[in-house]
Amino acid sequence: MLSSPADTMAGNPARTVRDYYRQVDAGNIRALVDLFAPDAQYLRPGYEPIVGHEGLERFYAEERVIESGLHSLDRLIVSGPHVAVHGEFRGRLKNGQDTSLRFADFFTLTDGGLIADRQTFFDSPAV
Repeated sequence: MLSSPADTMAGNPARTVRDYYRQVDAGNIRALVDLFAPDAQYLRPGYEPIVGHEGLERFYAEERVIESGLHSLDRLIVSGPHVAVHGEFRGRLKNGQDTSLRFADFFTLTDGGLIADRQTFFDSPAV
């Protein structure tokens, strides 16, 4: 029987969250969406709440103003199913502009190890 990403990461919220950043930086939309619960909600400045797999796919494929880049994580703190991350993003926007900003992310994971919700905060105007 094949295992899903959640099967291998259910007991390790830090690994799930680190894998999320690896997948988003690689542009692997399908793999990053699979890390979220089907009814997950993502709150991000400048956007309406992003809900469910369909909403996440649409956001990452069409609405996100970032073309490419890399996240570096300075702090990752786990408390039960909750993960807080503080880091920096450096990349390029779809309009060709380079960007660098600090961010904080807060995740809650389900008992099965999937991301149930995520909320992002930036130190500068929304990207």
